[in-house]
Amino acid sequence: MSKVHQYIEANKEKYLGWLEKVCNQPSVSAQNRGMEEMFTIMKELLQSVGAKTKTIQTEGYPVLIGEFQGEKEETLAFYNHYDVQPEDPLDEWESEPFQTTFRDGVVFARGTADNKGNIIARLAALDAYQAVHGKLPIHIKFIIEGEEEVGSPHLEYLAKEHTEDIRADAILWEGGMREVNNKRLHVGLGVKGIAYVELISKGAKHDLHSSEAAIIENPAWKLTWALATLKDRNDNVLIDHFYDEVKPLTDKSKQFIETLEYDENYTKENYEIDEFIDEISGYELKRRLIAEPTCTICGIKSGYLEEGAKTVLPSKAVAKLDFRLVPGQTPDRIVSLLRKHLDKHGFEDIEINQLNHLEPYNTDPDDPFVTQVLDAVAETYEEEAIIYSNLAGSSPMHKLLSNCQMPAVQVGVANTSSKFHAPNENITIQDFIQGTQLVATIVNKFKK
Repeated sequence: MSKVHQYIEANKEKYLGWLEKVCNQPSVSAQNRGMEEMFTIMKELLQSVGAKTKTIQTEGYPVLIGEFQGEKEETLAFYNHYDVQPEDPLDEWESEPFQTTFRDGVVFARGTADNKGNIIARLAALDAYQAVHGKLPIHIKFIIEGEEEVGSPHLEYLAKEHTEDIRADAILWEGGMREVNNKRLHVGLGVKGIAYVELISKGAKHDLHSSEAAIIENPAWKLTWALATLKDRNDNVLIDHFYDEVKPLTDKSKQFIETLEYDENYTKENYEIDEFIDEISGYELKRRLIAEPTCTICGIKSGYLEEGAKTVLPSKAVAKLDFRLVPGQTPDRIVSLLRKHLDKHGFEDIEINQLNHLEPYNTDPDDPFVTQVLDAVAETYEEEAIIYSNLAGSSPMHKLLSNCQMPAVQVGVANTSSKFHAPNENITIQDFIQGTQLVATIVNKFKK
């Protein structure tokens, strides 16, 4: 593999040029901006490296399938997405978000970390391997969708109606990151699920003068009282049976948590906070982050919130909540429990609007694919990997893999300062090159 690694290093300007090309093209799914152009660029890039491509139309944006033939029958899939988040707020960018900028070994543009950098790294790895060895050792299948940033609403259709197009023996998921301080690469074996809901409390048919609050119910107060029943001051979710289906951690998962290096001081300084919930630290902090379900108020809106005073009794109050779910929990079950909880506490008239849902998905830490990836990491990086049996965030793993279960592992080219979804999104050139070398090594090692 040393020759492949050397080829990647020697041709990094070509691969960085590919990255620049795709990041210069806007592809904001939420705004239907540049999506068709981005799809065409991705299709042409895959074809230029030798892929046979197929376009799967959905009711939303199309999915791109790219297949590479290899010497052996084993098939390794790559899941990625070609859409990105909107670039707002523009005034916080130090350079144009869709004009790739290189500064001091760092690449700045929307999509560098999430998710175009990972697509190009994986494609570059195949290009380098073929250049050195002539042919890939295994079959490779790219699955690149265009709706991840809006909740992947058509992945379930893809999984059900195009199962054979996505079937493989294992899959490298979207991407991952590396620690800025100690340079250790994150290896993710699963994700939390999510149930995202909107609670709506209604009062009079329109806003009223606040003097009428003496006799007319305020929906904002009702919503506040309802929200206060969901959690206690020790961060425990109070919904009956909320924790009943949570699967206990395996011994190996506990070992992974124990070995995590979580820089608590750096996080406090970076977020400008004094302490974590319940003043936790050490193993308990890491356990909660990786293995604990959550209930989070994401936003509240009601009445008058602009500058100055306006004495108003609002007619409506809305809160958005997300529940991060761990193995054993499902979104439908949690929303059902939430409905029963609100009814039990006298809030039958508060509406629940389910906005988004993703089920958790986890890979057995003893699966051979996990060992192969970790061996590849050991060959590519000097630092030992950080293994997350469950990532704190969510992604549509279950949507895609529900009909063709396979081990899924996340690794990528970003870092903990890559500013995902934020202004000045970035990756380092070093992480991009090493991430490309890692993919090539995984391809070389892969077998059923």
